[in-house]
Amino acid sequence: MLDIYVSTVADGSMKSTDGSFASVLPTRTNFLAKQRIKPEETTLVHLVYEGDDYARYHIATNEDKGDGITRRPSHIADGMATTEQNLALFLPLADCIGAVIHDPTKNVLMLTHLGRHNLDQSGASKSIEFLIDNLGVNPSDVTVWLSPAAGRENYPLYDFDNRGMHDVAVEQFIAAGVKPGNITASPIDVTKDQDYFSHSQFLKGNRPTDGRFTVVAVMRAE
Repeated sequence: MLDIYVSTVADGSMKSTDGSFASVLPTRTNFLAKQRIKPEETTLVHLVYEGDDYARYHIATNEDKGDGITRRPSHIADGMATTEQNLALFLPLADCIGAVIHDPTKNVLMLTHLGRHNLDQSGASKSIEFLIDNLGVNPSDVTVWLSPAAGRENYPLYDFDNRGMHDVAVEQFIAAGVKPGNITASPIDVTKDQDYFSHSQFLKGNRPTDGRFTVVAVMRAE
């Protein structure tokens, strides 16, 4: 059974401002506890905006439980995939998309980050290609859920004719073989909805505080 959870501003920021995993652990732990998930059973999708590669992926095993949550992250990844049940994937977000990719036939789960940098490099398509090449996924069996994200009006993608991130991501998933009917996008625009953090709106002076909400995805054992 696939479960997806999304935090709000009321849950607190899910990413530390000082780079310390320990300082944000209480906030993360409280949110995870509401979903009956332990931090030591959770793995962080740890992003780094350095270099020119934004299609870095990792397959998480039970040995990665707690990585980036109860201890320092050991993997830099734009997306994490797993075949393990009860291993929760945790992705903090500010404006970008957290895409939950699930193949129920092979019990494969992936949580991938899709922002401007990733989409410029066809990150949605490359996430599917990674699952095909490494875990034998058939894209026609895959379902995709796209998290709340910044909408076109306040966050147009200039490299894609000013379209919105959701539209571009959907196009890339379809190009990779995902059926259009298997893709669901959240209607929430985080630049307009005060319940969600938006870094871009904070920089414009439209939000009193900066922060990150999170998407958590886990395949529960039946």
